[in-house]
Amino acid sequence: MGPRERELRREAAVLIETDLTGLPVLLIGPAGAIGAAERRYRRAGAVVDVVDAPDAVTPEVCARAALAVLVGPASTWHEARTALTGRCPVVTEPSGEPRRGRVVLVGAGPGGLELLTVAAVRALAEADVVLTDRLAAVGDLAALAPGAEVVDVGKRPGHHAVPQPQIQRLLVERALAGLTVVRLKGGDPYVFGRGGEEVAAAVEAGLPVTVVPGISSAVAVPGSAGIPVTHRDVSHVFTVVSGHVPLDARQAAALVALEGTLVVLMGMHNLVPITTELVRAGLPGDTAAAVVERGFTPDQRSIVGTVSTLPDLVSRAGAASPSVIVVGDVVEQSAVWTRRVDGVAGRTERMVVA
Repeated sequence: MGPRERELRREAAVLIETDLTGLPVLLIGPAGAIGAAERRYRRAGAVVDVVDAPDAVTPEVCARAALAVLVGPASTWHEARTALTGRCPVVTEPSGEPRRGRVVLVGAGPGGLELLTVAAVRALAEADVVLTDRLAAVGDLAALAPGAEVVDVGKRPGHHAVPQPQIQRLLVERALAGLTVVRLKGGDPYVFGRGGEEVAAAVEAGLPVTVVPGISSAVAVPGSAGIPVTHRDVSHVFTVVSGHVPLDARQAAALVALEGTLVVLMGMHNLVPITTELVRAGLPGDTAAAVVERGFTPDQRSIVGTVSTLPDLVSRAGAASPSVIVVGDVVEQSAVWTRRVDGVAGRTERMVVA
């Protein structure tokens, strides 16, 4: 890369990192060369108009622009430059390297746009295709991934509309076609998200693949209800398990022997057999336990009891997935949370039945 190209890239990067909300931007360049630039300017909030031929840069089109960007070969379109002279600022940027497909696994966190990482937002803005999970509730994907094809491949308990092998085929096929494919997953891709399988599929196909970590609901959702998974002098270890299937006697005994915090994801369907097996393994029935339902939504609520009473409390409350189950003495810290003076009124409904 020569000095001039480095300067062009720096110039373009400065603009893209600026808040361009509402600014009319005219992107000029041949079809196929301006896709990445268009996504970046839209991400920065600009109102983008695209022109792909020199003779289309008319006075009327120029009059609508507050900034013009000549992309790649368009920097030599003298007719376009002449039409723009004196009408608005003009910058240039290279069209970049030839397109090569790639895969990006993105953790969307436990829910809500505010819990997306900066890296996740950037990955979505650069996506050509987004394969999204049911639990990846981040708001308006059309705004986060402008121009991208959005494919819902989400799973519900007991119903996998798009089986995992088909998800991996879609991911590989789109990337082999030269597209940037974002696999958007709730929580973190590697926490019960089958991220390892999808990375393996991309690697096997010879595709570049990266992973953007996400905030896991295993820690964040209990925390949103004032339940720390560890607490000094209470618990110095926590274990996260999948509740897709009940615990067997050996697993339950090992978890009880740890004497720490147990966090169960996707376990509402098996709440009764899980808690029953823990008590059989020697966990005192009066050990504090809670279900935090619909974390990080306006309907979030906590149901707090003991490992023996929790299934009945949950049934009476009509709680359902998505929920996180927490077992251990740290649950008692949720009582402290209810006394905070800076809480958001109405955010969490705390239900406690002795």
